[in-house]
Amino acid sequence: MDALDALLRVTDLTTVFDTDHGPVTVVDRVSFDIQPGETLGLVGESGSGKSLTALSILRLVQPPGRIAGGSVHFKGRDLAAASEREMRAIRGAQIALVFQEPSAALNPVFTIGDQIAEAIVVHQRLGAREARDRAVELLKSVRIPNPESQITSYAHQLSGGMRQRVMIALALACRPSLVIADEPTTALDVTIQAEILDLLREMKAALRLSLLLITHDLGVVAQTADRVAVMHRGRIVETGPVRAIFHSPSHAYTRALLAAVPGGLRDGEDAAR
Repeated sequence: MDALDALLRVTDLTTVFDTDHGPVTVVDRVSFDIQPGETLGLVGESGSGKSLTALSILRLVQPPGRIAGGSVHFKGRDLAAASEREMRAIRGAQIALVFQEPSAALNPVFTIGDQIAEAIVVHQRLGAREARDRAVELLKSVRIPNPESQITSYAHQLSGGMRQRVMIALALACRPSLVIADEPTTALDVTIQAEILDLLREMKAALRLSLLLITHDLGVVAQTADRVAVMHRGRIVETGPVRAIFHSPSHAYTRALLAAVPGGLRDGEDAAR
């Protein structure tokens, strides 16, 4: 399948921030595609423009930021031409976002069950009872114990790992085609990180999702992604299958990232995914 058949195709996407001294480019002519059922790892150090790329795809960039050029096509549709009302219908229902810090993304004054059920009611137009039952099923699917009772919990009552599971359940509530996971394991300890990555892989396979995994951690990419796009100073400097990039990186920045991995990456199981 070529780029023309891609689920998501980003072409020359450019995002700038307007300052007193003129526009500053933070996403610079970024291009990549994601095929149906594929996981693309977007990797780079903090400040490289990864998260802003995700926000630009969803048209969530706030002033003084603005999208200055390029195009984003989702299922063949030009998102730049969509109205804001149409974008609201796409966000969550067709393209879902898992945030880096669930504490900031989850509403502290509503129970987690109410938040999941609201997304289901808005996008799938189910009744309140059906939406609640669906919320319980989703919490169970992301391995939250006692989902029938946890549905009445508030975000602050849950551990960091449980809150991230809730975010995944919320992202999957409307069965989107594409999930964008922005540093989903950064704030978690190593054991919980592994559990969250396993969960993302399982959900992706079970629901036949595509996944854009944004991370600074090459180990996460090695374990999870099919292809990788390396981002540096707002630009994609290298793209290719994970195995090829990790074994024979062509760009100096990619080589520097690989050299900085403590203990290196395991050859074989991880790098061959």
